[in-house]
Amino acid sequence: MKVTVNVDCTPEEARRFLGLPDLTPVHQAYVERMKAAAGEAASPEMFAEMMKGWGPMSEAGLGMWRQMLEQMTKGPS
Repeated sequence: MKVTVNVDCTPEEARRFLGLPDLTPVHQAYVERMKAAAGEAASPEMFAEMMKGWGPMSEAGLGMWRQMLEQMTKGPS
């Protein structure tokens, strides 16, 4: 026997139902700091160091960001 259950709810409703904490203020503070740092003349290396300190990424995750930023700053080949 196979049973399928579809639940139609918003992410906010799902979070409350599961009893997860509301991290909206933390997310907003993180986004504001990112905007402020990006507004300054930031280099890819500075951005990578900032992400290393702020986010729980491994070296592989930082490598992906580094490669993306290098490609964005190089311009057309």
